[in-house]
Amino acid sequence: MELRQAIRTRRSIRCFLPRPVSTEIIQELISESLWAPSWTNTQPWEIVAVTGEPLEQFKRENKAALLAGRTSAPDISMPCEWPAALKKRSMELSKNIFESLGIGQDDADGRVEYYARLYHLFDAPALILVLIDKELSLEYAMLNAGIFLQTFLLLAHDAGLGACIFAGTVHCPEIVHRNFAIPNTKLLAIGIALGWPDIDAPINNFERKRGKVEEFVRWIS
Repeated sequence: MELRQAIRTRRSIRCFLPRPVSTEIIQELISESLWAPSWTNTQPWEIVAVTGEPLEQFKRENKAALLAGRTSAPDISMPCEWPAALKKRSMELSKNIFESLGIGQDDADGRVEYYARLYHLFDAPALILVLIDKELSLEYAMLNAGIFLQTFLLLAHDAGLGACIFAGTVHCPEIVHRNFAIPNTKLLAIGIALGWPDIDAPINNFERKRGKVEEFVRWIS
C-alpha cells in the first residue's frame, strides 16, 4: 500500500470479524514497528501482546468493572477538560459513532451497551499494550510511544488488519497489571485492539473529518 493511501485510509476500527490474528503476524508487525524513531534511539517502549483465553479473561473483567461503576484510575492521568475547539471535534466523533449504530441522544441503555462493548474491545482477538518505565521522563517517553503507535497502526492497516487505540484498556490498571503480570515499575501508556475489520459494519464506515491546515499552522517567513 502506498504511504499516502495508508495514511488517508487508515481509520479506527470498532467492529471486528471473529477471526484470530496469528502470533506470526503480530510478531512481524511489532518487529517492523521497532524501526520507529525515538529520542537518541532510546526505544523506551515495552510491548505486551495478548491473545486467547488471557485476553478473554481481561475483557470480562474490564467490562464488569465498567458496569459496576468502578472509578477510572489510569497509571498516566488523562485530560478531564478540553479547549472548546478540541471538545467540538470530540463531540462530533461521538455523534457520528452513535448515529452509525442508531443510538439516539436519549437512548441511555444503548449508550451503556456501546461502552460495555468498547470495554470488551469490540471482541477484538488481540490486544497490544504499550508500557513505559516509571523512571523515565514521562513527557518524552509518551512522545516516543506515540511514534511507535502510529507506525504500528499504519503497518497493521497495510496488512489488512484493523486497530483502535482504546483508553478503555487502561482505565482500570489493576486488572491489566494482575492479569498480565506487569510489575508496578511499569506504567500502562495505552492499549490497541487489533483484529480483522468488519468492512461492512456501519460503525466502520461513517464519514471522518480532519481540520484544515490553517487551523493548526502559523507560517513565519
